[in-house]
Amino acid sequence: MSKAVLAAALLCATLPAAAADLTPLEQRWLGAALPVLAYSRSLNLPIDVVVQPQAGPNDVPMAMGFAGGRCKLVLSLRGNPDAERQLDGVPAAGQGELIEAMAAHEIGHCWRYAQGAWHALPAGFVEVNEETADDPSLLAASKAMRETRREEGYADLVALAWTHDRHPGDYGRIYAWLEKLRHDQPVARNGHDTRAWVGLARDGARFGSAGKPFEDAAPLWREGLLSDD
Repeated sequence: MSKAVLAAALLCATLPAAAADLTPLEQRWLGAALPVLAYSRSLNLPIDVVVQPQAGPNDVPMAMGFAGGRCKLVLSLRGNPDAERQLDGVPAAGQGELIEAMAAHEIGHCWRYAQGAWHALPAGFVEVNEETADDPSLLAASKAMRETRREEGYADLVALAWTHDRHPGDYGRIYAWLEKLRHDQPVARNGHDTRAWVGLARDGARFGSAGKPFEDAAPLWREGLLSDD
């Protein structure tokens, strides 16, 4: 089956009919994400693609949501200045692998959700530090931020493991892009401060050669949990 035919089949299976009229930008992003979507379908991950008719003020170009026991890969590209801003400085010829890595990151979230492990620590890990605050809402917010940071750390490693396996020649530049993105944090240890994990993957060889990004990311994720918390 050709890539064009496979793309059409995948999109027909995952996109609602109302989203069939895709813009060139949406076609480009979905085309770049196609290998990740195809791999996800081969594993029977419960994933749908949702294309928003208009991006909201705080929407990121690509995100993962969950509803009705299924994962929703949401594209918010129309009217979203961040859609191209994330690719600033990246030559057009090299943008596809970057978008593909973003998609792998989001599918990493779906994998965790489908495994029933969302926000759960791996076996053998428990939280040992005890936080105190007069306002219980602050403790809840801190816990939510830790859980988000852990999931983002895992998803970043999935994106890098995917790149190392599928595009080893592009690993250095994709890693450099992600490292810079995570280094520029407005607040340390916020939900997207994944430096504890990204730093472990500077040498892509640490992922091994199993070719299974969800599993390949797990050892470094567990290692990063020890230094993060």
